[in-house]
Amino acid sequence: MSESEAVAPFIINCVAVDDEPLALGLVCSFIERTPFMRLVGRHESAVAALRSLHERPDAHLLFLDIKMPDLSGLELARVLQYGPRVIFTTAFNQYALEGFRVDALDYLLKPFNYEEFLRAALKAKAYFEMKQASEAAPAAAPAPAAPPVSQPEEDHIYLKVEYQLVRVALADIVYVEGLKDYVKVHLASQTRPLLSLTSLRSMEEKLPAGKFMRIHRSYIVGLGHIQAVGRGTVQIQGETLPVSDGYRESFDQFFSRWK
Repeated sequence: MSESEAVAPFIINCVAVDDEPLALGLVCSFIERTPFMRLVGRHESAVAALRSLHERPDAHLLFLDIKMPDLSGLELARVLQYGPRVIFTTAFNQYALEGFRVDALDYLLKPFNYEEFLRAALKAKAYFEMKQASEAAPAAAPAPAAPPVSQPEEDHIYLKVEYQLVRVALADIVYVEGLKDYVKVHLASQTRPLLSLTSLRSMEEKLPAGKFMRIHRSYIVGLGHIQAVGRGTVQIQGETLPVSDGYRESFDQFFSRWK
């Protein structure tokens, strides 16, 4: 490929939004000193940013303060759910969970320095480069059709954990516990469970039925990790989990084979 045909590096068009002039100026200066970023807008309110973004469809990324009058950063992020991606900047760490719920790319806690800013910027760069590559892939010439073959069963799944995708081996999953907006994935290899923003139903669809079973509205268990079975209970990794009536029939079928 000649130099003229080489793909130009992706430049992230950024908009900074903060009602504190000093904080806004700092973020703008950080954007301007980052080679793969371009500052295309700066606003001291979320309302002004919303008006501007309707005229700037080329904006890729918002550096967005959360606590602002009239319209908060979280409210703006929800309005722009299918618009530019967001990195939140705030002095209040209690908003981190809310930032996760609106699928923010990252979260910068004030006061932050350029090194911390750059880590978040590089995470955004990796995201946009991956997105650019996936969008370009269909344009490639299709490969010759191969004869159909049976596909081997996957031995892992990917979970979104703290703004990144984590590869998790199926054999390592002991059980999955459903919370209100999250699941806890308990693993054999570590004591601390993985916390992922997804539903238990979604996990049930990802996990192969031959290896996992839903036994309760709050639990899916790895069948290979069951240590003991009682009357309406399962013992797994030292925990006793209930089997609810709605899942009793399928569990009894499994139990008749297990014993």
